[in-house]
Amino acid sequence: MNKRVVVILFSAFIVAAICSLLVSRLVGKRVLASHSNMTRVVVATTDIKLGSVLRDVDVTYSEIASPAPKGAILNLKDAVGRGVVSNLYQNEPVVDSRLAASGSGGGLAATISPGMRACAVKVDDVVGVAGFVTPGMRVDVLISGNPPGTPNPVDGPKVKTLLQNIQVLSAGTDIQKDQEGKPKPVQVVNLLVTPEQAEDLSLASNQTHIQLVLRNPLDNQIAQPPGTVMANLFADKNSPVPPKPRTVSAPRVVRAAAPQIYLVQVFNGSKRTEEKFVSDEVKK
Repeated sequence: MNKRVVVILFSAFIVAAICSLLVSRLVGKRVLASHSNMTRVVVATTDIKLGSVLRDVDVTYSEIASPAPKGAILNLKDAVGRGVVSNLYQNEPVVDSRLAASGSGGGLAATISPGMRACAVKVDDVVGVAGFVTPGMRVDVLISGNPPGTPNPVDGPKVKTLLQNIQVLSAGTDIQKDQEGKPKPVQVVNLLVTPEQAEDLSLASNQTHIQLVLRNPLDNQIAQPPGTVMANLFADKNSPVPPKPRTVSAPRVVRAAAPQIYLVQVFNGSKRTEEKFVSDEVKK
């Protein structure tokens, strides 16, 4: 073989080797850099519903780009056995705020935040299937009945707004919505309230009739309704206002001034006489 051809092939081999080495080092650095920017976190392997308790098969490890979400769980042992307080979705990183405290289990109790209570309220068939007693909705609680000390009030029963902007925890035995979000006929609704509100609800459920009314979940304004009585419902609010009686002032009586009288005594010797004279102004 010609030496010139051998030299050319050898030179091409050397150049190719050098290029391959440079490319491999460059790619290797990028791979190492990408791995150094990755964080291994715990993610859900499937969709997990609220109230469930995490099992080994429900979670696994996965690498995501740094930084990891705030509160992300990095160890499987810190997630397994804890209740889910908010729905988790497949491949979603599991964060501590979406799980109940260790040892609290699952179900409805795990969804109750610290300092709050779940108070059961009995509702009638109309309320139960009205279309809003599904978990996560917001309602106001109205009570109606006769005020204490007035068994037969003149104005009839009274209705009052007892609580406002209360979250529905569960409807019956369900603590989450179905796929279509449709309500089911229930007799008991659990509301998330404070201990003080739980006392008011307990007393009201035994002494009055409770009605739930739906409100917009984005409406956080607290209204101040005065309440109403039965008599106000039948009052004719459209009747014209009767005119106020017109007061007519009595004619002013001008009293005449008393006449001014002058008394004149006349002495004629031992005889005395008296004469009375009226002033000229009174005569005129």
